[in-house]
Amino acid sequence: MPVKSFLLHLRPIQVGVIALCVFCIAVIGRALVFVFMELSALFPWYMGPELAFFFLFIVVMRWHKFPNWSLHIYFVLQSAIILYLVSLPPHLDYITALFTMLSYQVALILPDKSRWIWVGIFCALTGGSLIFWLGLLNGLALAMTPVAGNIIFLTYVIANRQEELESLQNEVILGELQEKHNQLELRASQAGQISSIEERNRLARELHDSVSQTMFSIILNTRATQILLEREPYRVQPQLEKLQILSQDALTQMRSLIAQLRPQKE
Repeated sequence: MPVKSFLLHLRPIQVGVIALCVFCIAVIGRALVFVFMELSALFPWYMGPELAFFFLFIVVMRWHKFPNWSLHIYFVLQSAIILYLVSLPPHLDYITALFTMLSYQVALILPDKSRWIWVGIFCALTGGSLIFWLGLLNGLALAMTPVAGNIIFLTYVIANRQEELESLQNEVILGELQEKHNQLELRASQAGQISSIEERNRLARELHDSVSQTMFSIILNTRATQILLEREPYRVQPQLEKLQILSQDALTQMRSLIAQLRPQKE
């Protein structure tokens, strides 16, 4: 998968973690290269703690489901490693950027109150260590960037977590609305079927009442015509005309009701 396509499938938090690991490698690599080129005698003193820092960082970032008390011990240990590295000559100020990484990690794995406390501690350690080793003015100037980074990373994670939470809530609400919509459609369909059945029952009753009554009248008039044909033949013609009218009415009623029973075209 191309790198661009891979990154597009990641969440902002995941992209931030990848960028943070690259940043960690860059800080550690820069320090090791500088010490190796300028102070080769101190190279082992730098390499061991920095590799330990990076190893612990990756372990906790990968498997962060540790008890809270163990995470606090972890951050104490990582802070001690950073302070130790800053104390080594020539007191590299950019080593304190590792506190920024810890700030991001704190924001990811600790609850609200604890992460604010730890970021405050990291800011104090950053400024305090640089002032102690590099002087007040120089230390304050160099501490401003990592301290700002600590706060920015914390707020960045909080904002992204809030956005992800709202997105999940919106998905849940959308799912519930879709379910309600489906239920309403089902009920509307059932109501339509019930209404259709009721309408057909009404038409059936009308068919039974009106047409049956007309057919009964036809039967009676037919019987009367038979009697008149035997006794008074001259009165048969009007009776036949009446029978024709009744039959036509019955046929008209039948056609009308059958037309109503047919399904309507959409």
